[in-house]
Amino acid sequence: MDSIKFIGKIHSPLKDIADCPLQEDEGAPQVSVQIYKQFRKALLGLSAGTKIILLTWLHKSNRDELMTKPRNNPKAKTRGVFATRSPDRPNPIGMHVAEILGINDNGEITISNLEVIDGTPVIDIKPYL
Repeated sequence: MDSIKFIGKIHSPLKDIADCPLQEDEGAPQVSVQIYKQFRKALLGLSAGTKIILLTWLHKSNRDELMTKPRNNPKAKTRGVFATRSPDRPNPIGMHVAEILGINDNGEITISNLEVIDGTPVIDIKPYL
């Protein structure tokens, strides 16, 4: 089996997990996504105004977690992580819908509202249909 190749990383003002909003529409900042040089050709066809699905590797997550209380609410009913959007899970893949605000020639994409910390690896980008 092949391994996942990270195609870039996030540059964000969020430096700690505790600073992250729970969802992108809850006050998440604009960020830049630096695409590594060997993958920049794959950006052809993307432009400002395009909505994308950004897949990230939530590298600071707890991969041993199987149960959680949704939205960190102590009064919520405990659920399995597969029934939630918790970042703590066996394979901490983040899925984010965002709008491209700009792309420069150095493979840097500015995108709207992303709730991940600085340095988060990027797995893939897909068009939002």
